[in-house]
Amino acid sequence: MNLLEKIIVNTSSEISKFFTYSSIQAKIIATLMAIFFIIIMRRAVMGFFVLRLEDMKLRYNWSRVVSYTSVGFGIIIVGQIWLDGIGSIVTYLGLLSAGIAIALKDPITNITGWLFILWNRPLETGDRIQLGNHSGDVIDINFFNFTVMEIGNWVDADQNTGRIIHIPNGKIFIETLANYGKGFEYIFNEIPVLITFESEWEKAKKILEKIAKDFGAHPTRAAEIEIKKASQKFLIQKQKLDPVVYTKVADSGVLLTVRYLCAPKNRRDTEQEIWEEILKEFDLEPKIELAYPTIRRI
Repeated sequence: MNLLEKIIVNTSSEISKFFTYSSIQAKIIATLMAIFFIIIMRRAVMGFFVLRLEDMKLRYNWSRVVSYTSVGFGIIIVGQIWLDGIGSIVTYLGLLSAGIAIALKDPITNITGWLFILWNRPLETGDRIQLGNHSGDVIDINFFNFTVMEIGNWVDADQNTGRIIHIPNGKIFIETLANYGKGFEYIFNEIPVLITFESEWEKAKKILEKIAKDFGAHPTRAAEIEIKKASQKFLIQKQKLDPVVYTKVADSGVLLTVRYLCAPKNRRDTEQEIWEEILKEFDLEPKIELAYPTIRRI
């Protein structure tokens, strides 16, 4: 090999080493730049958005999402820098997506539930609902959960307890939802009135029918319109909406049950007004007495 050939071979070798080294060096530089860019973007999102949220739980959830997303983007970008070939990248992204789906199962389910709530509107703020064992008025809906002012529990007649409950949006897929205001905006309420066997039960029934009719006239007319609208969407059979009083013989007397329509949030108020009217009317009738549990001796 002459001198010229040696020079050409040595030069080619050095050029090859230079470009190989330069390729690795470029990948290292690109990796560092990508990591730096992602860190800057994460801090910007945290500073301008997440840290300004007043809700501590929401701020915590969003900080987790931002952190996980940043790591995910970092892994994807670095993988694209260092991996060669489309097949390797596709396999890599597939494994990465599966890992992210497992790690973020609950947040993803809750966000999906939030999108479902926005699209189908099974509940909205202001609605009175029951989801599983929780009942209350919806006061807020966000990405990860919706908030209700609890009703019932140890408090009678669907009055609020003062507790605020945060329910994950994902529960919408696994729990039974009852919405008091969707489709048909009224509920039936029943008031049991027990009078003695010696009372004039027929006269008492007429008094109760008049009181129920006076209080239930407006809801009945409005309910007829609502049920016509609801029957266009649901298979609802025609039913009696007018107030009615049912008669039954109980152990301690004659049980007269007043059944009437009312708005869900007015149940206790209407029940109180009806009971006050019943007490006033019965007080004027000497032959009508309210009964209480007694033991008769023979």
